[in-house]
Amino acid sequence: MRFDTSQSMRMGQQMKLAPRMIQSMEILQMALPQLEERIEQELESNIALELGDASDGGSGEAPNGALGEEAGTSDSSELSVDESNASDDFERLSNLEENYAEAFDNEYSSASASASGESTPASTERFDFSELGTRAAASTGERDAKMDAMANTAARSGSLTDQLVEQWSFIDVREELREPGKLVIEHIEDDGYLRTDLETILDHAPDELKQDLTVEDLERALTAIQLFLEPAGVGARDTRECLLLQIDKLLEEGVTPMLIAAREVISDHLDDLASNRIPKIVQKTGLSVDEVKHAVEAMKGLRLHPGKELSNATEPALVPDAVVEYDEDADDYRVYLTDARLPTLRVNQEYAVMAKDKDLPKRDRDFIKTNLGNAQWLIEAVEQRKSTLLRVVKAVAAAQRAVFDEGPEAIKPLPMTQVADQLGIHVATVSRAVAGKHLLTPRGVMPLRMFFTGGTTTAEGEDVSWERIKAAMREVIDGEDKNKPLSDEAISKALKAKGFDIARRTVAKYRDQLDIPMARMRKQFA
Repeated sequence: MRFDTSQSMRMGQQMKLAPRMIQSMEILQMALPQLEERIEQELESNIALELGDASDGGSGEAPNGALGEEAGTSDSSELSVDESNASDDFERLSNLEENYAEAFDNEYSSASASASGESTPASTERFDFSELGTRAAASTGERDAKMDAMANTAARSGSLTDQLVEQWSFIDVREELREPGKLVIEHIEDDGYLRTDLETILDHAPDELKQDLTVEDLERALTAIQLFLEPAGVGARDTRECLLLQIDKLLEEGVTPMLIAAREVISDHLDDLASNRIPKIVQKTGLSVDEVKHAVEAMKGLRLHPGKELSNATEPALVPDAVVEYDEDADDYRVYLTDARLPTLRVNQEYAVMAKDKDLPKRDRDFIKTNLGNAQWLIEAVEQRKSTLLRVVKAVAAAQRAVFDEGPEAIKPLPMTQVADQLGIHVATVSRAVAGKHLLTPRGVMPLRMFFTGGTTTAEGEDVSWERIKAAMREVIDGEDKNKPLSDEAISKALKAKGFDIARRTVAKYRDQLDIPMARMRKQFA
């Protein structure tokens, strides 16, 4: 066998994204709250970026939809952008896509339910027994303005653990239970459950506590946590214990036959309840069907995940990125962005002059030029995001007007490639522009991605979206006899009668997406 080495030349084309382009896409993909945070970070770290007056024509958006002029231009030929972290940019963009992809389905399902007029869950999840079947400062004025903008940012609420520890500090318990209680609270998860056994907690306790601590101490501390801390049910080790803690709290306020029956059902027949085996519960308990129904009604105020009542307080409010309003005079819908809340940005002209001062050391001039370039790039990237997002939203509003007139059930198939071709941009740009964005419409707040959907053709040749088919399926299920609910096969036949040729397996898939239980779980007993 023989090995040779040689040199050769080959012509070819290869596309590489510059770090500046990657960061521009990152800005485009950010929702309004994330963009505000990014600007706040840049204001804090970049000496050449400062807040301007509204008259500077920064990145605000007027209600008439007219785009503002670019702010703070300077001689870009002498500016440079820091590209020393090029490899990190690719990784950050990839992580951002993964995080958004996970949030898309959650945002879509919750917002589409709200737009359809369905009741959306509050910040605390209410008990639904069918669900159990599927889951067991500088001195200058400008510098002060920058610091004021950051100081006015709302402070984040404490975590569930912090709030429980604060409650624990005010509870009147024996002093020897103070530290064991804090130890247990540190292992309570965000939904309020304690899934770590006490032996493991003891094994991982600090050495100064472990020598005088026993499992019995942790057990007594846990009992006090379950009894005295709010919300009721926090510190439970499973669903049954969580619901029982909440029922017991209600019984302390007043004993009623309905609550007593509910406690018996939860304590001894929760599995049957999760499978909607009401006759079996009646047979085992001696209660009547009405009494079991009343017990279930009493349980609807209970929470499966009590910790979310506190942990959800840290979640930011949903901020729409654009507004769609009806103009009666023009009989049309007009679109404008909500980014007037973004601060107006401009390049600090004093540093722009200093960058050209030959008397300054080269290292200082290079540092200033880098910051000037980054500042100018951020301003341009924000303006580009505004322009692209506005064009995409306008295209969506024109294509999906029926949704604003009639409701989400009138949504039409709209592939992203169609909008991309219409606007003359890449489909990936459209995808990034709609990522995590929401519209405030006459029909409520809707995720922008919701308007991009596939579909099928009916027997009459009409193009219909999958969302319209789901709405038709929900109508069929809402109109069924609850004593004899329709099977998936029967629902499929009912949809075919409406012109939607949908297979039984597709019905089952859409039913799961709509969180509609199977026929046996929907059955009501007289």
